[in-house]
Amino acid sequence: MTGQHNDPIVTRYSQLARAALDGQAISDCDPDASGDSCMGAGAYADRSQAPEGAFRASLGCGNPLMVADLRPGEVVLDLGSGGGLDVLLSASRVGPEGVAYGLDASDDMLTLARANAAEAQITNARFLQGRIENIPLPDNHVDVVISNCVINLSADKARVLREAYRVLRPGGRIGVSDVIAEDATSPARLTRAEQQVGCVAGTVTGPEYEQLLAETGFSRIAIRSTSIDADGLRSASIQATKPAGH
Repeated sequence: MTGQHNDPIVTRYSQLARAALDGQAISDCDPDASGDSCMGAGAYADRSQAPEGAFRASLGCGNPLMVADLRPGEVVLDLGSGGGLDVLLSASRVGPEGVAYGLDASDDMLTLARANAAEAQITNARFLQGRIENIPLPDNHVDVVISNCVINLSADKARVLREAYRVLRPGGRIGVSDVIAEDATSPARLTRAEQQVGCVAGTVTGPEYEQLLAETGFSRIAIRSTSIDADGLRSASIQATKPAGH
């Protein structure tokens, strides 16, 4: 991708992908981080549906498939798909008549994801190169958008949500795991916590996330805290629906 090596986030995750391709264990947390922020694949109880390498390369903060309620035949898009774990699990759930797309800005992550898909013999996974602020898919193309601890990395979260809304079909839904800030956290405390867990673009609170979703046009919004990541930050599951007829 043009200019991707000038983006510190893409550079960082490309380095992690290359390490994973070399068989190393990877983490995107500060070495001194503690708590659940480095859970990786800790939220996945069943490891039988994807290669172990895909689980080892997971850099998420939850399990979006727990809230996405995927159904056979659906089309799914994972924003910031990394090593492909959630794409492979989605592909298995939607079955051969469905499709699971993974979008990532890092060529190295895409290489890792495709290798994991080949090992798993998954044929209905499609990996796309691009940014979550500019999704390379047409309007009204997917049934479900998922993401695992990636939207918080964007400096323009409103645009990400507008893009998700655009590519969703009327009645489509999002199921996201992400990091949110606790209400009334002081700026200094929040900055320390964000540096600890790698949220370099800044987090928003649950009410702020809900407001962004509502302003985009989503309805039936539900945000639930799932764990404490660091002092002032929490992992959360986020659900919302694009109204029918939109």
